[in-house]
Amino acid sequence: MSLSYRDATLDDLPAIVAIYNSTVPSRQVTADLEPVSVESRLAWFHAHGPAKRPLWVVEGEGRVIAWLSFSDFYGRPAYSHTAEVSIYLDEAARGKGLGKQLLAASLEAAPGLGIDTVLGFIFGHNEASLRLFRSFGFGDWGTLPRVAVLDGVERDLLILGRRLEPSA
Repeated sequence: MSLSYRDATLDDLPAIVAIYNSTVPSRQVTADLEPVSVESRLAWFHAHGPAKRPLWVVEGEGRVIAWLSFSDFYGRPAYSHTAEVSIYLDEAARGKGLGKQLLAASLEAAPGLGIDTVLGFIFGHNEASLRLFRSFGFGDWGTLPRVAVLDGVERDLLILGRRLEPSA
């Protein structure tokens, strides 16, 4: 199956937020403890753009089933060639290789976006995401021990990173 994605539009934001919110109860993916609103994600949405920090959506059966974002790392100019990649899948789309396809597409696109370092911020107990990123050559670049408290349990946040060859 070939991957087909497109740049997100503001009309996609409710579906993006719904997918994000579907991950909150699992305590595996996000540090949000309650669902977020579409309004609360407007500034985040507008911080993305196709030229430097894309936000992609994947559609299936006439609706958004996944999204991927490139986000600034630390927000200072010297870090402009570094981006965090986040991947979120609708519950029905998980476990089918879509995350793998999206991560591969992001790594292929990154040099053309001026990105030579890609990061993933992943909870230490999120084995599926850790396996995915490590299978693409991401290394363990840092551990922030017990920085998140999810339902009374302290959790580590791992920083996985990969350097890319710059585009010619």
